[in-house]
This record gives sequence, C-alpha cells and structure tokens, in this order.
Amino acid sequence: MLKKLALAALAFCFLAPTLGLVSIGLIANPSANATCTVNSVTVVDVPDELTVTTADGVSFTLNKQQLTHAATIITVGSQIDGIDRDATKIALMAALTESTLRMLANTGTYPESGDYPNDGNGSDHDSLGLFQMRPQSGWGTVQELMDPEYQAKAFYGGPAGPNYPSPRGLLDIPGWQQMGLGEVAQAVEVSAYPDRYDNYEPVAEKILTTLTTGNGAGASSTATSVDSKHVAAKAKKSSEQVVFPLPEGTWVQTDDFGPRTDPITGEATTHAGIDLSAADGTQILAAADGVVTVAQFDATWGGHIVIEHQLDGETVATGYVHMWAHGIHVRVGDNVVAGQYIGDVGSSGHSTGPHLHFEVRPGGTNSEPVDPAKWLNDHDAADLPEATTGPTGCEL
Repeated sequence: MLKKLALAALAFCFLAPTLGLVSIGLIANPSANATCTVNSVTVVDVPDELTVTTADGVSFTLNKQQLTHAATIITVGSQIDGIDRDATKIALMAALTESTLRMLANTGTYPESGDYPNDGNGSDHDSLGLFQMRPQSGWGTVQELMDPEYQAKAFYGGPAGPNYPSPRGLLDIPGWQQMGLGEVAQAVEVSAYPDRYDNYEPVAEKILTTLTTGNGAGASSTATSVDSKHVAAKAKKSSEQVVFPLPEGTWVQTDDFGPRTDPITGEATTHAGIDLSAADGTQILAAADGVVTVAQFDATWGGHIVIEHQLDGETVATGYVHMWAHGIHVRVGDNVVAGQYIGDVGSSGHSTGPHLHFEVRPGGTNSEPVDPAKWLNDHDAADLPEATTGPTGCEL
C-alpha cells in the first residue's frame, strides 16, 4: 500500500477520453572446462547439441552456439543479487521465445548491426539480439544490444542494470516472485503475444539441468518446490490484482476528481480523473490485467492508453494520459498484466507539466468515469484522499 502524499499545486484539466555472435560475454567460457557458481548451481561444459521439447509437444535440437548463449544468460545471472533459479529460468524462457537463443542482427532497420557477430538476421520492428530488445524503447544502443552479456544484464535489470530504472528488467517487476513464470517474462518483454513464454518452460528447465550440476533428484525436487509458488500464484487469478499506476516514491498528487477551475482556460469544469505529478519519463504501470483498447496520440489528449479489465466479474477501464508519442509502449489488442510497464510520463496535449492523468471507467472504455482515488483505495492499491463530490459529466 502506498503512503498518502500531500496535495500540491493544481496541474491540468482533462476530460474522459473516448479513447483511444556470436560474441560470447562469459566471464568464464563454459565450453572451456571452466565452472561458475550460480546460486549454488554450477555451470559445466556445454554439449554440442541438446534435443528439447516444448509444453505443446514440439521437439527440436539446440546447437552448441545456442547453448553457449544459454550459458551466458546463466552466468550473468549468477553475479546479480536477487537472481535465483526461477529468475534464470524466466530469462531462458524469454530468450527461447524471442530468438530461439540466437543473437539476431536486424539489418533492415540497423544495417550496422550486421557488422557485429551474430547468428542470423531478424526483422521484427527494430528488435535486436537474444531478447529482441529495441533501441527505440530505450534498451540500449545497437552496439550494446549486439552483446549477449549486455542483453542478459538488461533483462535481469535491478538497480545495477544498464537500463535502470526504465525499461524495467525482471528485478524491477513488483512482486515478480508471486507471478507465473510466463507472466514475468511478458512483463519484461511487453510482447503482443503474452501467452508464448510458458510453452518454453520445459525447454528452459532441461537447459538448466543439462548445463549445471546438482541436477539429480534433489535439484529436481527443489525446482518443483520453487515453481509451485508461481503455479499457485497464477491459479489465484492475478486478474483481480490492482496496483498503483506509478512506482512508489515517484509521484505527488496534484489534482483530484470532480469540479474545478481549469488551470489553463480558467473556466469552471469537471476533472474526470486524478493528476499525479512525476518526472518526465517515469514508468507508467498497468493497474490490472487487461486488454489495451486505445493506444494513440492526438493534439488534445496527447499520448493516451486505455485498458479494459475484468474485475469482480465486471468490466472496468483505466485510462493513462499525457505521454509523449514515443512514450507509448503498448498497442491496441495487447494483453497486459498488473504492474506491466506500458508507457512513460510526459506532458503532451492539454497539460501544464509532466504528470499522469489517471481515470477509471466502470463499464468499459467509453463509460462515465468515477473517482480513481476511491477505486484505488477500495482495491488496496493506494491510500489517497478522495473527492467529496464527483463529476456529473465530462466537459472542458
């Protein structure tokens, strides 16, 4: 639960939107008979190949190069505080899903990427490398992202991560230990296909047990015990979890819901949401699991996102307004999870400074708004002052 923060100066007015290598970066090359401790597991020799099978029954063979990239991911994780066996498995699942553990260039968007050691050429937007990270989303430069070790560090994230605090790595996802493995991978990757990652869980498990020691019955038992908390968490219907839309400690509430004087026009109007002042570029988080129904930029609203959720058996939409055009990181139709990084705080459209205008609309995208502070408080996501009266309509 976030702490109540004092009200500051008024910020802006907004209506309810109708919205809308083969370069190996190992510290010790595992194929050279070296070993490296990984959270009490040790990386050993990399085999020439490994046949694996996905959860949906598809079998294929990974070659030595792909397995060496896997060893890089494991080795990098072993040096980061907070990265356990589950976190390493999630990273492997993500890289398997995104690139099949191949270091991919993208010469169509970045011709220079072909000058770096690689395992082939990709063509997904401006994505690069093992985890298909995008320079335009702030993950790093082309040179950095063509380094497998750098990509692994970026995926794991945390305060020592090269991309901290945004885009978020695994350690930057609130409550990741209580989430399903695939959910965590999706929260980092922000993919248009969020259900793909779990398909590679048995593949990641086989890679871990093959490339590391301690893979007898004891290790298998440990893996089952650790994974069970993620399975249980997923079964708990994470769709009912609500989180605050900005990271704790990054914001100050500057306007509440209801009647007010527009700070730009000076007219009496109705404020359809709450304003949360935050530094330009602060990450915006999805308040709950849902589907993106609006992700666009226009002159009035600036960059805005709307997500529809199913909570307590009912549809409710949340709106996020004032991002810069480049600060929108989801697309219409994307499935998102609670706490997922969806955009960056900006000051576009009808705005007087960097902040998030946040709305809640029971019934869906185009329904009438209610007080977001009360809604967040009711769902144990905040401790905010609530408006004493609510709006009767939306007008400038």
